Amino acid sequence: MSFKVVFIGAGSIEFTRRLLSDLLSVPEFKDIEIAFTDINERNLEMVTQLCQRDIDENGLNIKIQSITDRRAALKNAKYVFNVVRVGGLDAFKLDIEIPLKYGVDQCVGDTICAGGIMYGQRGIPVVLDFCRDIREVARDDCLLLNYANPNAMITWACNKYGGVNTIGLCHGVQHGHEQIAEVLGLKKDEVDIICAGINHQTWYIQVRHNGKDMTGELLQAFERHPVYSKTEKVRIDMLRRFGYYSTESNGHLSEYVPWYRKRPDEIMDWVDLSSWVNGETGGYLRVCTEARNWFEKDFPKWMNEPARKFDPAERSSEHGSYIIEGLETGRIYRGHFNVVNKGVITNLPADAIVEVPGYVDANGINIPVVGDLPLGCAAVCNASISVQRLAVEAAVHGDDQLLRQAMMMDPLVGAVLNPPEIWQMTDEMLVAEEQWLPQYTEAIKKAKERLSSNRLIPTKNYKGAARIS
Repeated sequence: MSFKVVFIGAGSIEFTRRLLSDLLSVPEFKDIEIAFTDINERNLEMVTQLCQRDIDENGLNIKIQSITDRRAALKNAKYVFNVVRVGGLDAFKLDIEIPLKYGVDQCVGDTICAGGIMYGQRGIPVVLDFCRDIREVARDDCLLLNYANPNAMITWACNKYGGVNTIGLCHGVQHGHEQIAEVLGLKKDEVDIICAGINHQTWYIQVRHNGKDMTGELLQAFERHPVYSKTEKVRIDMLRRFGYYSTESNGHLSEYVPWYRKRPDEIMDWVDLSSWVNGETGGYLRVCTEARNWFEKDFPKWMNEPARKFDPAERSSEHGSYIIEGLETGRIYRGHFNVVNKGVITNLPADAIVEVPGYVDANGINIPVVGDLPLGCAAVCNASISVQRLAVEAAVHGDDQLLRQAMMMDPLVGAVLNPPEIWQMTDEMLVAEEQWLPQYTEAIKKAKERLSSNRLIPTKNYKGAARIS
């Protein structure tokens, strides 16, 4: 069995290495072709060296094609993993720090809110270039597996404008499934779940054990858990008020809705600083920044450690390798995937990207109809879908009016700022991120003129309400 799998943004070492290990743990895949491509030649070289060592130590006769020429890497590809972060940490820092000047306090900033919207503006044009190359040089049946954030926006753009069949993948459903099993005192494989919604706002609409519906028992189970009762206050409050548990971490979820991070003196009521993921201001940026020198510090250590074994027992719960395994071998895989809705969730828009159950086998990726989400859950999702749609169209067309409207419609930005503040913040973000936003050349020119005036709204040197360090 031979086909070609390409990793774009392969310099994302830990993710690339884990996905590759998962893939090569499938016995039938011992002769597949692997290609890595990245714009950073040095990082690409080190990632390739580490992963090739893993391959060699596992006795496989696979030679990684490692190349900065993306089109050469994509030639004849059947599967493509997208794991890029456009703009890297330099842009990410701007996504967090500029909104903070205006009082918009984000934990992650990679899905919606001000940071996620701008992340999409940088990423969508680049990923559409990937799609053009895939259409021109990859196989006609090539499948793009998108792990890059903002996942829904990227997946939306690829399917609508990229002309490439694209599935968005995330591990949030699996992690929440583990939490639910834990609070119920059960093993994960003893709890059957159905999850539906949109990426990072997916709801466990059915939780069963031995045929019994356990959904109504979750609130008390989480409230009495010694850890989660302290670290998941936002998720528990949403469960209390909407009736269903949400996939995403406390910090993530807190920035997608208007209620938990809008008043600085109340933010600490909802977050916990034992870990950044529980709601720390700029927490993910801090963690990524502290780890940014892994190539210099950790690479030699990893090379001296034993190679990673391609063992099915060590396989992660990431969906990507299981999808490819199902399509190629016919083994049935059930997971949760981000796809164009097309009536799968009947009370969310047909053009939106929804995260829903799916089944994979040799016949393809099959998505059953979920039906209506609970009305309140659908309302929460619809608010974010409006932001996503505006942001996608803004990024594709370079339309700063739509971009500003996306910022206005964002639940947390709109809860904290008035329209003139949103307009000025957007000007600042456009100008600061100019090098990654070629579609906004004219808009940025006008934004610079406005920012040079003497009539600017004052901002603050604000570090946020929930800092670990």
